Amino acid sequence: MHKYSTLTDQQLAFLLKNDDRDAYNEIYNRFKGILYRHAFSKLQSREEARDQVQELFIMLWTRRNQIESNDNLPGYLYRTLQNRILNIVAHNKLASKYMDSLKDFMNSGQIVTDHLVRENDLKASIEREVSQLPEKMRLVFTLSRNMYLSNTEIAEKLNISEKTVRNQLYNALKILRGKFKAVILLNFL
Repeated sequence: MHKYSTLTDQQLAFLLKNDDRDAYNEIYNRFKGILYRHAFSKLQSREEARDQVQELFIMLWTRRNQIESNDNLPGYLYRTLQNRILNIVAHNKLASKYMDSLKDFMNSGQIVTDHLVRENDLKASIEREVSQLPEKMRLVFTLSRNMYLSNTEIAEKLNISEKTVRNQLYNALKILRGKFKAVILLNFL
């Protein structure tokens, strides 16, 4: 059995290429600290630096057969980590620009147009459904919801009892809720 800590980087790379897990462990133990410090200095996040170093070593094991034993192992690890960091920084800049753009858009008030269109569509749908209610129910509903009359005022105006007004409103709302349950659910989603 090899004393892995005494082996050169080239020897470890050769053993790694031949599926030697102990060589992999030695490489990990030998380079994880310095790679982590480098990643942390660039990313300024302990978790992100730790994740990137772990991903690097996972990639090293999965691609171990592609490593040349005469390659500069520390240089290979550093270069690969540096590329990963550059990708993250570029991604973060792009995400930041996107978020800034989204904030500007939302603050500009242009989103109001979409809400107004939806509101107008919903109003038109409600009016269409109300127009299909039975005549007396439609009249009671319209006086209550559009003219803002109380049940007592509606009863006096139509010469019907308050209980009939309440029943007509209850039935109208029940019908409309049933028809708009899907529409309301979609608006919340």
